Amino acid sequence: MKIQINENQELQETEVIINCRETTPQILKVIALLRASDKKITGMREGRTYILEASKILYIDTVDKKTFFYTSKEVYETPLRLYELEEQLISSDFFRASKSTIINFNQIQSLRPDFGGRMLVQMNNGENLNVSRQYVSTIKEKLGLL
Repeated sequence: MKIQINENQELQETEVIINCRETTPQILKVIALLRASDKKITGMREGRTYILEASKILYIDTVDKKTFFYTSKEVYETPLRLYELEEQLISSDFFRASKSTIINFNQIQSLRPDFGGRMLVQMNNGENLNVSRQYVSTIKEKLGLL
């Protein structure tokens, strides 16, 4: 793969052009990462609204009908429902891990099988999350094991 960067002070907006023989899974991954790095989501903490980069979010979950984002150091609340966030982030390597959790695949440190066909995922901050049996195939697909 050859990478070339051209700086031009006259440009109003950054433009990324990908020249390739065919669109491979690797190319699609590069595109998803570029989109994820540009995706912003708002979250609230201590009465303030923060603009967060989606790529910094480790996971999202719902507790007592409230939805929260978890970064490596902070927790933010959002008025959005889990399914709305899932729709927004589907192209950014986030995946449903259970009825109440969405995980950022790029923030996973390690994973291992667990009881009953589930999977235990350790995030980059050391926190452990369970992936329900019905969603384990999604991780296996992303790893190329299916």
